Amino acid sequence: MSIPSTRVSPFAWQSLLPPLQWWHRVTPSNLRADLLAGLTGAIVVLPQGVAFAAIAGMPPVYGLYAGMIPAIVAAFFGSSWHLVSGPTTAASIVLFSLLSMHAEPGSAAYVQLALTMTFLVGLTQLGLGLIRLGTLVNFISHSVVIGFTSGAALLIATNQVHNFFGIHIPRGSDFTQTWLLFLQQLDQLQWDVSLVAVVTLLAGVGARKLWPRIPYMIVALAAGTALALLLDQLNPGQSHITRVGALPASLPPLSLPDFSLSTLRMLAPGVIAVTILALTEAISIARAMALRSGQSIDADQEFVAQGLSNLIGSFFSAYVATGSFNRSGLNYDAGAKTPIAAASSGVMLIILVSMVAPMASYLPHAAMAGVLFLVAWGLINWQHIGHTLHASRAESAIMAATFLATLFFNLEIAILFGVMLSLGIYLSRTANPQVLPRIPDRKHPARSFITPNNHELCPQLRIVRIDGSLFFAAISSVQEQLEQLAPLSSRLMIVASGINFLDLSGAEFLVSEATKRRQAGGDLYLVRLKDAPYALLEKGGFLQVIGNDHLFKSKKEAFDTIMPQLDSQICAHCRTDLFQECRQRQTVDTDSSVIQKAA
Repeated sequence: MSIPSTRVSPFAWQSLLPPLQWWHRVTPSNLRADLLAGLTGAIVVLPQGVAFAAIAGMPPVYGLYAGMIPAIVAAFFGSSWHLVSGPTTAASIVLFSLLSMHAEPGSAAYVQLALTMTFLVGLTQLGLGLIRLGTLVNFISHSVVIGFTSGAALLIATNQVHNFFGIHIPRGSDFTQTWLLFLQQLDQLQWDVSLVAVVTLLAGVGARKLWPRIPYMIVALAAGTALALLLDQLNPGQSHITRVGALPASLPPLSLPDFSLSTLRMLAPGVIAVTILALTEAISIARAMALRSGQSIDADQEFVAQGLSNLIGSFFSAYVATGSFNRSGLNYDAGAKTPIAAASSGVMLIILVSMVAPMASYLPHAAMAGVLFLVAWGLINWQHIGHTLHASRAESAIMAATFLATLFFNLEIAILFGVMLSLGIYLSRTANPQVLPRIPDRKHPARSFITPNNHELCPQLRIVRIDGSLFFAAISSVQEQLEQLAPLSSRLMIVASGINFLDLSGAEFLVSEATKRRQAGGDLYLVRLKDAPYALLEKGGFLQVIGNDHLFKSKKEAFDTIMPQLDSQICAHCRTDLFQECRQRQTVDTDSSVIQKAA
C-alpha cells in the first residue's frame, strides 16, 4: 500500500485581510442593499441594546455601545457575509451572573469589571483563533445551548419580576428566592406598573403577528411609554412608574480595562465560560446564515473576528459582544450582500443614538420588563426541545441537566457542566466503536458483506468490520467484542475501511492481537486499511510484526490468499457454505480423491 504525498498550502493573505475574499461582491446595487440592511439593523438594536444592558446589569447606554465598534470590527475581520455582532441575551445574563457577586450592578466598579471581562474574553477568543482551534465548538452539543438558553430565558423573566409588577425584591436574589418573595408580596402589586408592562407585552405580541416587518420592540416600547404618560396625567403625583432616564448623546467614550493582578485573578474563572458561550453562539449563527446563503464559513477566522471585536470594544466602552441571531437573521432578510451591511449598522447606530438618546427619559422600566418577558419567551425553542425529548435520551439528559444547572447554580458552572456532559457522551461513543460480524452475501454478484444474523459462522475464518477510531480509549471495548466474535484460534479478517484514526495504542493492540492469534494457531489480516492508519503502522515499525503480506486492498485479494491456508480436513466436513472459495476447494478435493481411487 502506498501513502499519498501531502502538500501544505501556502499562507493566504486573505486570513489577515478577509475583505479580499468578498470585496468583488461590492457592486453599486449590493452596496445600496447593504446600507439599507444596515439602517434596519441599527433601528432594531436601539431598543435591544437598552434591554440587553438591563439584563447585564449595565447602564442602558452601554448596550448601545456594545452594538457599535464590535459590530464594525467583527464584520471586517470575520468570514461570514451576514453575521452581526453586538450585545445578546445569553452573553448579558452570563455577565450579570459572574459580576453581580463582585460589585453593585450599574455602578462604576461593575462597569470596570465588565470592560475587563470583555478584554479577557477577546484575548482568549483571539488566541484560540490564531492557533486554529475553531473546531472546538463542534464538540459542544446543541442540546447544551438549548438547555442553557431555556434556563436563561426563565432567569431573564425572573430578574424582571420587580419591574414588571412594581414590587421590591433585593438585588442578588436567586431564582427560588425571587419567586418566593413574589408570592409573599402578591398583595403589594402596583396596578399601574403591571398595566404598563402587560400592555407593552401584548403590543409586542400583536406587532409580531400583524406587522412582522416592523421591529416589534419599537412598537411595544412606544405603546408602553404612551400608556405610562397617560397614567401620569390621570394620576399626577400618584404614579409608581419609574423611568430609565436620558442616555448620553455622544460617541462611545474611550475606556481602559483594569489590568491589576487581583482583578485578573478574580475574573479568570469566568472567562472560559463566557468565551465558550460567545463563540458557540457566534459560530452557530454564522453557520445557520451560511446554510441560507450557500456560503462557506471559516470557524478560525470567526474566532479571530470575535476576539478582535471584544478586545477593541473593551477600549470603547463595549461589554461582551457576540453574534446575534435576531439581527443576523434580519440582516439577511433585509437583503444584505456583504459584511458592509453589519459594519454600516454599527456606524448608523452611532448616528441614531445622537438623535434619539434624550427620548429614553420617557421610557418606563415596566415597559422594558414587558419587552424582556417577550425576549425570554422567544429564547425557548419549543420545537427543538420536543424533537430532542422524542429522539434521544442522552441528548435529553444533557439538555435537562444544563437547564436545571442554569436555574440553580452559577451560569458559568452550568455552561461548563453542560459542555462536560456533552464531551463525556461524545467520548463514550467514540470509545465504543462498533465491531460488526460480517459474511459474504451469496445472493449478491459482488458478494458484498452482510450481517450474519443467525447464520452459522466459519470455524476457521471470522470477518469483522470496525467502525470508529482505534485509539487508547477504544482498545478495551474492541478487545472485548473481538473475544466474543472471534476465538483466538481462528483467522481474523478485519475490514478496516471504517477506521479513520489510529494512534500508537491502537497500533500496539493490532500487533498484540496478531501475535496472540498466531501463537494460538490463528492469524490476523487487514483489508482496505486507509492511508493515515497505514502510515502510522509503517513509520512505527508495526508492519514488521503484522506483515505487509497480511494487508489487502480488496476482499477478493484477501480470500485468494487466506483460503489456501485453511485446514482442508476441517473444510471437508464444514457445512456452513459461506465462501465461494470453499465450495471450489471442496470440489477440487473431491475430484482429486475420485481420481486417486480410480488409479
